[in-house]
Amino acid sequence: MVRQTWSLAPLAVRGLVDVVLPHRCAVCGMPLGHERGLCAPCWSRIDFVSPPFCRACGVPLPGSVAMAPLCGACTAAAPLVRRTRAALLYDDASRRLTIAFKHYGRLSLRPLLVQWLRRAAAELLDDADVVVPVPLHRWRLLHRGYNQSVLLARGLVADEPSRFVPDLLVRHRSTKPQQGLGNAERRSNVTAAAFRVRPAARSRLEGAQVLLVDDVLTTGATRDACARVLLREGAAAVDAVCLARVT
Repeated sequence: MVRQTWSLAPLAVRGLVDVVLPHRCAVCGMPLGHERGLCAPCWSRIDFVSPPFCRACGVPLPGSVAMAPLCGACTAAAPLVRRTRAALLYDDASRRLTIAFKHYGRLSLRPLLVQWLRRAAAELLDDADVVVPVPLHRWRLLHRGYNQSVLLARGLVADEPSRFVPDLLVRHRSTKPQQGLGNAERRSNVTAAAFRVRPAARSRLEGAQVLLVDDVLTTGATRDACARVLLREGAAAVDAVCLARVT
């Protein structure tokens, strides 16, 4: 009951509490003397995605194929999303970090996470006409109080806010959380979500290169479901960036 009440707290209040409460490491919980969000040992555990990786899907490539431009899957069939990039590999440290930001209102982490995300998305941002966050269903948004993907996407284009279109995509059917589902179940679950483009925003999409922003990429089911709708409704191409990805 306490957690439910907290999740319904207004975003501004949750951000204030995050600032007022003693600073603790978002990964291990150790008290901190600063607001950077991580202690030194946990900083050393963060695993950033770095080259070599597939130029299309962004999956890290093993040393034996480091010079290959594409992974085997993207060589066999061109992916729906033109390019995908991630800032971090999804492991225990990055999982705790994203959960703290996503579910427990650690909004003071946002500048650091946006900084990492911007570095991963640099080449995609150069080409993007519009930047679009993966939407939450309105009931989940009401329960959580904020959409973490909106906060990340807004931060990416803070210096050029005209490219940010937070409500271009709508998730008009609620689905159960993806955690704990297998690959096939995830795809079926997201397909049922029936993402759609908000009619009033459709003019921003025609012929545009879209950068889709999310927090975690697991199977790519959510990413592909959004991309399919965006391309069908007139986007020229869709790229995607996420904070962390499962490999």
